[in-house]
Amino acid sequence: MNKAPIILGIDPGTTILGYALLKAGPKPTVIEMDVLKLNKEKDIYARLQMIHAKIIELIIQHKPSHFAIEAPFFGKNVQSMLKLGRAQGVAIAAAMHYHLPVTEYAPKKVKQSITGNGNADKDMVWKMLEQVLSIKKQPKYFDATDALGVALCHWYQMSGPVLPTISKTGKGSKLSKKSNGWEAFLTNNPGRVKVK
Repeated sequence: MNKAPIILGIDPGTTILGYALLKAGPKPTVIEMDVLKLNKEKDIYARLQMIHAKIIELIIQHKPSHFAIEAPFFGKNVQSMLKLGRAQGVAIAAAMHYHLPVTEYAPKKVKQSITGNGNADKDMVWKMLEQVLSIKKQPKYFDATDALGVALCHWYQMSGPVLPTISKTGKGSKLSKKSNGWEAFLTNNPGRVKVK
């Protein structure tokens, strides 16, 4: 029997780094979702070391088989971009040290995968994660939910958006290869969408 893969999702940051572990399978479940606060440490290199150590700790503890990370978005502040790129690079290096396949997702891709809208705000992403993954309590920081969004986005890319346990299409229990888009998801899962 194959063990369900575990996805480590990372929302990189130099003041707060979000991380989440998602157990894949017919119904994905959250193992852990939290943040690493770095703002008390003034030295940027010490922060990078803290990020590296945390990623290694998570890998050793949970043994993920996939590593997904959000790509930095291009802003106007070059110094902020450089710092964020370093944080991302350190996290990726830790994953590569343990031979984890690394996948990078643009913020718009994550939002599109989770909400169907690439311009969704953080609260919209959280509300969808809350419903899809049956999460009871919202974490204090959106960085944690962003990391969970990256992990769920990766799970969708691995398996398609329609969950196998609720994937009947009316022509039997098997889905056709074409029915893996958002339209098929909405058609096959009408109870999962709330209209206000």
